[in-house]
Amino acid sequence: MSDSGTKALPKTIIALGLEGSANKLGVGIVKHIYADGIPADAELVPEVVELSNVRDTYNPPAGEGFLPRDVAAHHRSVIIPLLKKAFEEAKITHKDLDCICYTKGPGMGAPLQSVALVARTLSQLWKVPLVGVNHCVGHIEMGRAITGAQNPVVLYVSGGNTQVIAYSQQTYRIFGETLDIAIGNCLDRFARVLKLPNDPSPGYNIEQYAKRGSKFIELPYTVKGMDVSFSGILSFIEKIAKTESGKHTPEDLCYSLQENMFAMLVEITERAMAHIGSNEVLVVGGVGCNVRLQEMMGQMAKERGGKVFATDMRYCIDNGIMIAQAGALAFARGFTTSIDDSWITQRFRTDQVHVEWRT
Repeated sequence: MSDSGTKALPKTIIALGLEGSANKLGVGIVKHIYADGIPADAELVPEVVELSNVRDTYNPPAGEGFLPRDVAAHHRSVIIPLLKKAFEEAKITHKDLDCICYTKGPGMGAPLQSVALVARTLSQLWKVPLVGVNHCVGHIEMGRAITGAQNPVVLYVSGGNTQVIAYSQQTYRIFGETLDIAIGNCLDRFARVLKLPNDPSPGYNIEQYAKRGSKFIELPYTVKGMDVSFSGILSFIEKIAKTESGKHTPEDLCYSLQENMFAMLVEITERAMAHIGSNEVLVVGGVGCNVRLQEMMGQMAKERGGKVFATDMRYCIDNGIMIAQAGALAFARGFTTSIDDSWITQRFRTDQVHVEWRT
């Protein structure tokens, strides 16, 4: 209600989101509806309407990783058709947009730059405000919107990040993280050792192999306080795969790698839950699609009288609508990015963002 006692007018924000921090290019459009207007001093909880969420993936040959320059070339070649498809699905035009949101970081430099250039250009052409978004916060906000998790400990696991996060005082605070490589990077690199296909993703193909494995091979278990380390585990299992291939099947190797690393993640996540007194876990990021990880996390949460929240491949894998989601929330609080500040950065920590839309 306003000071005069009249009801506030409804407010709608339509945001375009562009994500291209790694090998997936995503374009998404979201509509936020505030039936009673945008509250001045309360947490923003709009009605979220997904208008479109399209994606295209760069897949190198089996056994190979992707180079930043090749990924950037892919993004440049498909972004215009993808934009057209997103607007067609949303049944709107650029004139309906309130803001254009893009991934400011973290991620791979060349792909980030190619997408930021498009966002910057569209902002000036269409005269629509620009909003730079932290990739990690995009994952978290999309996960919260889709699952309805209230105050979860967040496990963010992807090709470039591994973090245990909890919200406090308008900041997503990092309780624990990888000390070297991300869990997704570890899985991807081991998939290359086994020469597994990159389509739909190396991690997905390791998951399928692991389902057929049954013999557990003991691997290093590296938890240091609230942090984890995966590089030594990768070196250890790579050596086994190359020197003892006759003793162990690829399926057993994948099974053992998953079980070992997922147990490490469950341990530090449970410790964070105990510390903040939460009984919810939200799993986000590309590795969060892994059914076995969800099972293990769910079992731990159940034993604590809690619950695990996760999304499917539409939202856990990098996508444009998560950038639109986080950007629209920031925009509702008056945040915009000037053209002069529309640079990208490969290092942009989750806890560097002022989460002004939460209380």
